[in-house]
Amino acid sequence: MQQHQVKLGVIGCGLQGQWHLKTYQAHPAAEVTCVCDINQEVAAQQAQDYGIQSWTTDYEELLAREDVEAVSIVTPDHLHRDIAVAAAQAGKHMLLEKPMATSLQDAEDIAQAVRTAGVTCMVDFQNRWNITMIRAKEAIDNGELGTPQMISIRLNNKIWVPTQMLSWTAKTTVAWWLASHAVDLVTWLFADDVARVYSVSRTGVLKQQGLDTPDFFHSILELSQGGVGHVENCWILGDALPSLIDFRMELVGSEGTVYADCSHHGMSQIYTKTEASWPDTCVYLDIHGLPRGLGPNAIWHFADSMAADTPPMVSLEDGVKNTRIVQAIHDSAQSGQTVDLM
Repeated sequence: MQQHQVKLGVIGCGLQGQWHLKTYQAHPAAEVTCVCDINQEVAAQQAQDYGIQSWTTDYEELLAREDVEAVSIVTPDHLHRDIAVAAAQAGKHMLLEKPMATSLQDAEDIAQAVRTAGVTCMVDFQNRWNITMIRAKEAIDNGELGTPQMISIRLNNKIWVPTQMLSWTAKTTVAWWLASHAVDLVTWLFADDVARVYSVSRTGVLKQQGLDTPDFFHSILELSQGGVGHVENCWILGDALPSLIDFRMELVGSEGTVYADCSHHGMSQIYTKTEASWPDTCVYLDIHGLPRGLGPNAIWHFADSMAADTPPMVSLEDGVKNTRIVQAIHDSAQSGQTVDLM
């Protein structure tokens, strides 16, 4: 496949942004020409660490550069809208971290700007590169499981995530943070749209710590062709757990079943003098100096798509659809009523 060299900018240089930088640095057809972070010290340090000549604290300055063809937008959830709209208006293709936005209106504003500008927007639903989920998708598409009937996805985090890892927890929810992943898996695996949503949430544990955001959501998704999904998302698991995430899936078809435990990735525990852990062998890996895992693989795919001028696997419409469903989860949890989407 013929490729051209893609010049990229990265907006947001936190933990996730650094994986974008690592991946682009390793990709043979990608070159990061400028990085941006609101924190001057972080932007300067990341530019130095990755050998990037230019950095800025102003994303509009980065978007105005002629040597930036595409951007990764790796900012907090609630800040996606303005940056993505500005990127589209500047004629830049973009890889936008999930969730696409934290309201349906913001997602539709981004989509309108992208369509008007004629640029590409891929939302980073990285679990489409999760080898376990890929195998489940293949089994469905090949007819090995018969007709998909129901799916249950449990995707939870330790309380360390909202209380320590994120500084902007109260400006998002665990539904935006985690259900966006799970909802995309439901619609992608079933190749179907969600027709109706019912969700329940509770608030209390985090609020007692000064974080006004729900502790968990339990959501039922009825699909248009009869399938049913159950999605569980919380971020108040105890910090004593050896794995940051609790990620499990059960998929029942008319002729087969898939059970997946993505929490431990098939790795035996490691015990030291002070702790037990299950090292990540699936999500973000450094294998002999190269970025690997479902996170880097999704970013690599975007770079491949830009270099070859081909559409990425995840579309703009996928992002808007996902936002509409997660918005319905919030609306249902707040009202106590089902929300019809079709």
